[in-house]
Amino acid sequence: MFQQTIRAMFEMKQNAETVTKESLRNCRFATEDVLPAVADRQIRRYSAERATTLGNGYHGKVDIYFQTADGTTKRVQTTVWATDADFLTLKAGASLPLRSVLGFDFY
Repeated sequence: MFQQTIRAMFEMKQNAETVTKESLRNCRFATEDVLPAVADRQIRRYSAERATTLGNGYHGKVDIYFQTADGTTKRVQTTVWATDADFLTLKAGASLPLRSVLGFDFY
């Protein structure tokens, strides 16, 4: 199970199209959550809060992997300014629904 999860994450990162934060306003997002497991959603929420702390405290960027309504995986490199139960607020006023986020890369 662990190896399958690692393999799926690797494939997600390799196949993700990189987009700019300004292009997020043109993306369509599904109404359902992309993460079916409650535990995965809790980890995502914790990671979102961590990304917010990194963005506010150190102006650090993260890679955010997300899925659009058509099932395409995309990546945006940005600073996260705020997180709530439903959305991430990104640098330059862009926003991203938390339900569409697959994961984060911190560096």
